[in-house]
Amino acid sequence: MAAAGAEAAAEEEKRLPEGDPESGGDSDDEGDSDSSGDGEDEEKENEAEIQRLEEQLSINAFDYNCHLDLIKLLRQEGELVKLRRARQKMSELFPLTEEIWLDWLKDEIKMASEISEREKVYELFERAVKDYICPEIWLEYAQYSIGGIGQEGGIEKVRSIFERALTAVGLHVTKGTALWEAYREFENAILETAQPAPGSIPSPEQQQVLCSQLEKIHTLFRRQLGIPLLDMEASYAEYEEWSEEPIPETTIKNYKKALQQLEKCKPYEEALLGAETPKLAEYQAYIDFEMKAGDPARIQLIYERALAENCLVPDLWARYNQYLDRQLKVKELVLSAHDRAVRNCPWTVGLWIRYLLAMERHRVEHSIISEIFEKALNAGFIQATDYVEIWQAYLDYLRRRVDFTQDSSKELEELRSAFARAVEYLKQEVEERFSESGDPSCTIMQNWARVEARLCNNMQKARELWDNIMTKGNAKYANMWLEYYNLERAHGDTQHCRKALHRAVQCTSDYPEHVCEVLLTLERIEGTLEDWDAAVQKTENRLARVNEQRAKAAEKEAALAKQEEERAEQRKQARAEKKASKKAKKTRTGDKRKADEDDEGEWGQEEELPSKRHRGEGDGVLPEEDMEVETGLFGRSEKPDGPAIPKEKASTSRKDIPKVFHDSSKDKVTVFVSNLSYTMAEPEAKLRELFGSCGEVVEIRAVFNNKGTFRGYCYVQFREEEAARQALALDRTAVEGRPMFVSPCVDKNKNPDFKVFRYSTTLEKHKLFISGLPFSCTKEELEEVCKAHGNVKDIRLVTNRAGKPKGLAYVEYENEAQASQAVLKMDGLTVKDHVIKVMISNPPLRKLPDRPEPGRASLPLAPRQIYGARGKGRTQLSMMPRALQRQSNLVAKAENGMVQNSPATSSDPPAEPKKMSNADFAKMLLKK
Repeated sequence: MAAAGAEAAAEEEKRLPEGDPESGGDSDDEGDSDSSGDGEDEEKENEAEIQRLEEQLSINAFDYNCHLDLIKLLRQEGELVKLRRARQKMSELFPLTEEIWLDWLKDEIKMASEISEREKVYELFERAVKDYICPEIWLEYAQYSIGGIGQEGGIEKVRSIFERALTAVGLHVTKGTALWEAYREFENAILETAQPAPGSIPSPEQQQVLCSQLEKIHTLFRRQLGIPLLDMEASYAEYEEWSEEPIPETTIKNYKKALQQLEKCKPYEEALLGAETPKLAEYQAYIDFEMKAGDPARIQLIYERALAENCLVPDLWARYNQYLDRQLKVKELVLSAHDRAVRNCPWTVGLWIRYLLAMERHRVEHSIISEIFEKALNAGFIQATDYVEIWQAYLDYLRRRVDFTQDSSKELEELRSAFARAVEYLKQEVEERFSESGDPSCTIMQNWARVEARLCNNMQKARELWDNIMTKGNAKYANMWLEYYNLERAHGDTQHCRKALHRAVQCTSDYPEHVCEVLLTLERIEGTLEDWDAAVQKTENRLARVNEQRAKAAEKEAALAKQEEERAEQRKQARAEKKASKKAKKTRTGDKRKADEDDEGEWGQEEELPSKRHRGEGDGVLPEEDMEVETGLFGRSEKPDGPAIPKEKASTSRKDIPKVFHDSSKDKVTVFVSNLSYTMAEPEAKLRELFGSCGEVVEIRAVFNNKGTFRGYCYVQFREEEAARQALALDRTAVEGRPMFVSPCVDKNKNPDFKVFRYSTTLEKHKLFISGLPFSCTKEELEEVCKAHGNVKDIRLVTNRAGKPKGLAYVEYENEAQASQAVLKMDGLTVKDHVIKVMISNPPLRKLPDRPEPGRASLPLAPRQIYGARGKGRTQLSMMPRALQRQSNLVAKAENGMVQNSPATSSDPPAEPKKMSNADFAKMLLKK
């Protein structure tokens, strides 16, 4: 192609008129030299970019967009050899889209002149039609095959390709007609060549060929008219005009039946035409319709159409493969669909497991199944548990291959070797990547032990495996010991059962009573008197220790609660003393504050500050002194007449303001607004304008302190409840450079479980959590990076209360498949010299220390944990010097609720600090 382009350029250059001095020929030469120089620069840039893309693919071969960019550049530069190699590599890793295949095929068709080259194009077409059901590719395939009609068997080959195309996409309601028409045109062309010369009489052989060809065209018309296709009325009219004989009644009956079926399909086709990508809901409705009709060919086609537009949706592949496995059961069709599924969604372990089962079901060779399993291990799953599942599926397959009637076999050794490799793989490869093996209860080792005990009669190996399981932190769980005990009961002996239960009584921390009961039951049925006495003594001692530990835990919990009450009382007294000292000081200076004293009940209650909101999804807990928070509590009830007033005039201006108390019956029409700037001028007017779009605002109660300074929060009351609900949509709106918090007006003293955090704090597989972003990264810049991997529904940049970015973001995609693909391609990406980390959104659970679960021991938390992640707030300062404060000892808490003894843990509750006078404090400081 490059040579042909050069020749064409040379011919064009010869046809151009030569420049002369009068016509400015010299200037034209200068322009040509400039353009050639620009072309050389562009060519060098393209070469450098090609080299960069090739290097990037050598590092990460699964970078889909990098493959596309490289192919585009190579096609632009005419590098045919590199272009073919790049397309080949991409097709080995990913199924190619219709556009990529058509471009590739057209380029190869232009270069194919020899018979051997045409055969390579045929092979390329065969690969193309296997990726997706594409009518355009089938039509291109059939038309290309017509070019080889002059070769031996060429006509039959063309017909064979047309028949395969009709089988694949001939039922396509909107695009199938084009294939039927192309097939008829081909047969009509054959008919023209079979016609005798004008004026001549055809021989019997010619007459037979002519009749046979006519019958082929008749058959094509009749077959097409029996299928619901768009514009089938035009096909029927064409058949009436073409046929010299009347249309058979059977054909007319089938045609009318197809028309009725077309009317049923039209609503679904129209819904698809009007819907936006990915059209999942519309395709699912169409699939359900065809499933009820029960035609396997039509069901297969609508699934294929849906997958062509939603190839990255694992659930759709899973449903399609399940249908093929259970209904059609055609080996080539089933295995092809499974192979395409894992190539499109390699991160979905369920598709790999179904693929392994399908290959075993259709008796595929063991070497091929093992090869597919190795590919699955390199697929890049996003959870550690996925590797456990794929290993378990492969081990199940290997176990089914073993003939356990033989003492030893090649298959059995391979199974044992695979078990050992699985344990080692989870320990090294998976733990290194996820910081966990994904198999904390050692299910694979448990299954291995069961196989050895039950199928191989090798209890010694089973005991070794269970010993290994218990050393991995499982000895404290009663269910693990009982599982081992049941295995010993079924395949071992009483001695080992007794030994296992004695160890269980000693080690179990979650349900020791249950284990003790099992031991006593064993000795009651099978044990001697000595065994019974030993079991009773052991269980009584163990339960006594357990009860003692529980009593200590309860004491510590009570002590912690008492400490909390004392601290609260101290804080209350400290505030009261501080307030009294301020009043006394101002009285001594002669400043009369009678108005302030009157307002103290409503405007001066410092202890009734709104409580902090518990945050999730990366929004860290911030100090209380920064700004008031967004939970709606009723602490201030007086409504100011106007904006904040100067400090020196605060007392006199407040004196004449009537008191307005909060009416809790209006909570449903009121919202609580917080995190506003302290320096906001005229907050009432500003907020009335902002919230006016939601509905009629009845009242805005801005909260000020005794000095007349705006406190950054207020209550907005509407006329209608619907307006209050609409106002919640303004949450996080930027007001004077800060995100404004809007939440329902709820008294948390009456509703302690009420939460206003509007984002999910659970696992969301369609949402990503991104950390390490530069603070200068905007929402638009991040969206530009993320949208290359799927349709982005929402992006949320996490900010602090001042509206400053924290380098964190949440990106929501349309489905789990797009999010999983984005994790694979974006994790470790560099954005403005910052390497970002990308993972599926799964915020850690937050433990609330102030409300321990009933019946369970809670931890005495350190002061840092008591007062929040960032320590004490300004209103939480203790009135005791830090040197005299004592922290409570921490109690180790088992995973299932049992409290373990620790050498550093005292059984007695912490002693109360001795109260000291000012003189005592002075003496202590002088000693230092």
